[in-house]
Amino acid sequence: MQTASALAEAPPAREPYYLPVADEIQVFEHCHQRALPVLIKGPTGCGKTRFIEHMAWRLKRPLITVSCHDDLSSSDLTGRWIVKGSETHWVDGPLAAAVRIGAICYLDEIVEARQDTTVVIHPLADDRRMLSLERKSELLHAAPGFQLVMSFNPQHQHAIKQLKPSTRQRFVTLTFDYPKPDAEAAIVAAETGVDRKMAEKLVSLATRVRRLRDEGLGEGPGTRTVVSAARLIAAGTQPRAAARAAMAAPLTEDTELLGVIEELIDSAL
Repeated sequence: MQTASALAEAPPAREPYYLPVADEIQVFEHCHQRALPVLIKGPTGCGKTRFIEHMAWRLKRPLITVSCHDDLSSSDLTGRWIVKGSETHWVDGPLAAAVRIGAICYLDEIVEARQDTTVVIHPLADDRRMLSLERKSELLHAAPGFQLVMSFNPQHQHAIKQLKPSTRQRFVTLTFDYPKPDAEAAIVAAETGVDRKMAEKLVSLATRVRRLRDEGLGEGPGTRTVVSAARLIAAGTQPRAAARAAMAAPLTEDTELLGVIEELIDSAL
């Protein structure tokens, strides 16, 4: 039988690098102290996941991360009975595991999950702090230290998949965006080892590409994407080739838009 602790990631021994952009660390710490759930919204690659990893380290709490997808159901979160040989065993899902051991449970891109997941989330996101395992006839009360955290990208919401007000209003919400250019360049340099001048060039390029949303680009390059390009450069890849591979090709299949982005790359690098 898989134990609850087996699903959790222990806090890393070394501090995950994170550069604060406002008062998000203090607000999150206060939420944790008061057992308040947190919703983080922001575009792809802006640092939401790294922030949670950093906070788990600061708070010295185990972290259980769930990457949500179209087929993720409430049973996937709570657990199920499985048959091994002639015996039947209950296996906790990641949410139940986090509740038992007092971990931070991070549901990444929650709007991608099936809507029946909110049935199990709601009682954990208010003063009840409990999880019903109906198939096991067990009611779990959250252990001290448990915190529910969810994230979503507002740019990817549509009429069919969106968070209901009854869900959103249970959460303290932190709004993330791409860092300001100076801060983003500092992040890129610290994460990759490229010099500050190259980091600034890559961030300037990313800022210009992000403006192409008005031209039909679905979403611009996130900080994660800029870091990937910088890591290629640090490994010896030519800067233009690195930017094309990491900051242009992943964004779109539209040949005209790709042409515009490659022109920006040539002028920036």
